[in-house]
Formats: sequence, C-alpha cells, structure tokens
Amino acid sequence: MSTTGATADPLAALGSLPGVADSVESVRKAVDRVYGHRIMRRRSNEITSEAALRGARGSAALSGADWALEEVRRRTDFSAEDEARTVGAALRLTAEAGQLLSIWRQSPLRVLARLHLVAAADRGDAVGRRRQSGEKVDEPLVELPLPDADEVAGRLEGLSQLIIAGGSAPALVTAAVVHGELIALRPFASHNGLVARAAERIVLIGSGLDPKSICPAEVGHAELGRAAYLAALDGYVSGTPEGMAAWIAHCGRAVELGARESAAVCEALQRGAA
Repeated sequence: MSTTGATADPLAALGSLPGVADSVESVRKAVDRVYGHRIMRRRSNEITSEAALRGARGSAALSGADWALEEVRRRTDFSAEDEARTVGAALRLTAEAGQLLSIWRQSPLRVLARLHLVAAADRGDAVGRRRQSGEKVDEPLVELPLPDADEVAGRLEGLSQLIIAGGSAPALVTAAVVHGELIALRPFASHNGLVARAAERIVLIGSGLDPKSICPAEVGHAELGRAAYLAALDGYVSGTPEGMAAWIAHCGRAVELGARESAAVCEALQRGAA
C-alpha cells in the first residue's frame, strides 16, 4: 500500500471505497451480537480462551498445518515436526498478542519484531529482525512478488507512522491493511503469515472493535479457504480500488465468521454442552 499521496489519511480514504462501508457495518453488527449474548455476562473469559485456541488453529491451517481442533487442544509437544512447530508458533502468538496492546500504538515495529521472535524462536540470528538484502524467505504458500529489503523498510516505516498517528479509519480497514501489507512485504525470513494474522488480531482488539478478543478473524480466514485468501491478497497487492475493497471485504467476512464461531460456543455453553 502506498502511504503517500494527496490524502493526509490514506487509511480513512479506503473506508470510502465502494462496498467498504457496508462491510464495516456488517462486521459491527456481527460483533455486537456476540457481545450481547447472555452467556458473555458470566463466562466471557471462557469464550476468550476458546476463541484464542480456535484462532490459532485457523492461522496455522493457513500456514499449512491444518489440524483438527481437538488435536490442537490435546497436544502438549509442538516441537517434533514442521506442522507441529507451526501450530505451536500460532498458539504462542495468540497468547502473546494480548500482552502487546499497550505498545502497538507507540511502537508497532517493535511489536512486529517481538511477534516474529515469539513465532520463530529457533531461527538463529534471523529471529526478530527484518530480512536483509538477498536473504531468502521461507513462506512457501505465498507466491506473491517479493519486494526488496529497501522497499520493505520504507513501506514498514510508512505503515508505522500511520498507526502511530491514528486517524478516523474504521478498525476493519486498519486491520485489513496491516494484515495485507505484512503478507505483501514478508518483512521477516519466516512466519510472516502467522505474524500478519496476529497483528490483525492486535488491531481488532486494541481498536475497541473486539476488546475481549472473542471474534477470531483467523477462524474465518481458514473457513473461507486458502484459495480465496490468496485471491483476495492478489487484489490487495494490485493496489487498485477494486482489489483493495475486495481484500477489506474478505477480512470483514472473516471477522463475521469468527464472531459466528464464538456465538456457537456461547450457545453450547448455555446448553451445558461445552
């Protein structure tokens, strides 16, 4: 995403793209329905914990480790093979995201470095730092053109400035741009998808749209499927108004599906079945 141009708040400008306002409103209604559920008054911590588990499972699935929820729930060792390490990284990121909210608005680049450190704990000197010129990226499921290190540095700095400055953009728009930009740039040598989805979660929580983190967009992204996810990312990378609007709408639908998932958990708890 270009962060320069005539408008002083390019994120807010994206909110005026055709169809984006409808996505924003639809997401707000879906989130409000979950927060209004009677079970939330007594057992919101349980809903948050379950949403975190399901969100981690969804994010891992998009990174190639599509495990059944109960397998994620029962497993204790995530160090044995590549898929297990991916699931373990997703779980760690989900747990860490909530601890970084106070830092995000002051230093988003610091938060991103921390997220990569948490995700890629065993990657040696590449952990927690942006990739360098000529350094390979281990992100086999994403085949978008890879920007060079100088472009990555400039665009990350622009994104950081927009986040620190704040603005009037809806939370969904900001979350979608943060997510899309991090996948497009792949600023780290590995785990960029997991980090991007964790950053999206941080924006949705910190913005106040989903303060209890009970509407896991990762669940929706996984449910919509990897093919749809990658197609929507192509739209983001194109930079066209239609492509950007389609990506934001895709992210909005993912949040709605995450909200629906937690609403089902609420219903199950209310019936005494979970």
